[in-house]
Amino acid sequence: MKSTPSKPSYLLALLLTACLMPISAQAEADALVKDALLLTQTGRSAQAFEMLEPREASRAGDPDFDTVFGIAANETGQFTRAIFALERVLAVQPENARARAELGRALFAVGDNKAARRLLEETKTQGIPVEAAKTIDQFLQAIDRIDEAGRSSLKGYVEATLGHDSNVNSGPVNPNVAVPVLGNIVVVLTPAGVKTKASFASLGAGLSGRYILDPRWSLIGNATGSVRANGNGTSQFNSSQIDITGGAAYRVERNEYSVVGQVGTYTIDGSRARDQYGVVGEWTYRLDGFRQFTTYLQLTKLKYPNQPIRNADRDVVGTTYAHLFRNGMLAYGGLYFGAEREDAPGRPDFGHKLTGVRAGMQKPFNETLAAFVTLGYETRRYGGTDPIFLVARRDQQTNLNIGLSWLPARGWRITPQIAYTNTNSNVVIADYARTVVSITARKEF
Repeated sequence: MKSTPSKPSYLLALLLTACLMPISAQAEADALVKDALLLTQTGRSAQAFEMLEPREASRAGDPDFDTVFGIAANETGQFTRAIFALERVLAVQPENARARAELGRALFAVGDNKAARRLLEETKTQGIPVEAAKTIDQFLQAIDRIDEAGRSSLKGYVEATLGHDSNVNSGPVNPNVAVPVLGNIVVVLTPAGVKTKASFASLGAGLSGRYILDPRWSLIGNATGSVRANGNGTSQFNSSQIDITGGAAYRVERNEYSVVGQVGTYTIDGSRARDQYGVVGEWTYRLDGFRQFTTYLQLTKLKYPNQPIRNADRDVVGTTYAHLFRNGMLAYGGLYFGAEREDAPGRPDFGHKLTGVRAGMQKPFNETLAAFVTLGYETRRYGGTDPIFLVARRDQQTNLNIGLSWLPARGWRITPQIAYTNTNSNVVIADYARTVVSITARKEF
């Protein structure tokens, strides 16, 4: 998802639309309108929209018809059509609370938060039922959070994780490896090169900010860091990572463009294993308040201080689609492709082309608990014959992550999860499986 990616947790409120509010009793006087209203109330809004749409030209201006047509249009994602119909209703029935609330919902979906807020606040003053008022309050809170994203902000978090890793060093199971370049003589790997399990603990922190220069331009930045300590006598695999990004973003209508520079370093056992720096460009297009596409380009330089022969340029381009459904579920999917081009002359086996897909979803059970699952698959085709194993390396990697997100108190998040990685490779020392079971407590501020 570079989707969008914390957003689903606070957009759930906007899905609780003002469906508890009664529609005007006059709508039941017309058979067409009555049948269409029943369809929307029984989850068949698409059928209701198809029934009413051919009659819009002749019935436009009839508030009963327009109200139900606006509801059906909202439920099927036809927000612009809903706005036109519901504005016609309020022109002749300014006190129609249902039409006013539905119009607020449609305006929010197309990004007009100011008008949506005004309509919903006016609806609350019309003596609507208590439950409907609570629903509108949740809707207004969601608008507040999104409006906050348009203001300068500084946010951060700290977190701690405990877990168990079945393969802390991503090593193969069998220590006995036949080496083709030596005539298939069997070599015994050292314990550090074979699958090793360990418990672990980690600490992490992050800080992100946005400084608004004007309604369209802003400066953005992010910094994260983490350290991980392994138990069971595997401290040689202790690691740490620091990543920093900074750049600018530009918003216009439904589009947001950003360009950021990034630097980072990854260490193992206190020694720098990999440094990286580069630039990331991103374009997000929001179809409405519930759907968006994100397309990105990453250009990265990889440096290995202890193994400079592995230095490479990594370029990746991809796109992701995210959809927030009316039942509160978030789903996303995307694909990407790219290449790592080796620096070392005459060593094409260090470079590869890659293609991958990612998908995921999050299902809320209530305001504080949700389940999530993510799935990824990547293929890597290396550019030359491995000088030791005498084959052109091919990898197929699958990642599966399942967990829960629990919000026990304001600003706190508890995340138990299981992450599984399986890499099938025709180079035996790169073939491995790994399962990590962990629980993370995060404090956001």
